[in-house]
Amino acid sequence: MRANDLVIVALLAATPLAAQAGGAAGAAKDTTHGDTTAASTGLVREVFSYEGGGRDPFLSLLKSGDVRPLIADLKLVTILYDGTYPARSVAVLRDITNAKRYRVKPGEVIGRLRITTIRPREVVFTVQEFGFERQETLSLARQEATP
Repeated sequence: MRANDLVIVALLAATPLAAQAGGAAGAAKDTTHGDTTAASTGLVREVFSYEGGGRDPFLSLLKSGDVRPLIADLKLVTILYDGTYPARSVAVLRDITNAKRYRVKPGEVIGRLRITTIRPREVVFTVQEFGFERQETLSLARQEATP
């Protein structure tokens, strides 16, 4: 090799070393700055927010209006039964918690309760809870015969 080639190779090899030394000095400055800010920071709480990426998993799936009335809150007051066309039968229910009255026919929905069938002395409900359905029956109070 010639002497000029050796000088060029030495200059090319020295350039990355100088850049690394300058970068190391800059990095040293950043770490000292980082140490002072780390000492002055306090307790930081992690906060979650959901913005349009689906539903918030911490919110209830049930709305308060969808839950009421419960079967235990309802009292069957009377039934107007049509033996010829049972679908035209009507039942009157009363909510004992707030004295609200419901006049229902088969197929109607009150909250999570769907009226399945109205019989001469009872009403059959389908209760929908968390994806499952079950049947509940509400009967008229027995009348005692007077002697």
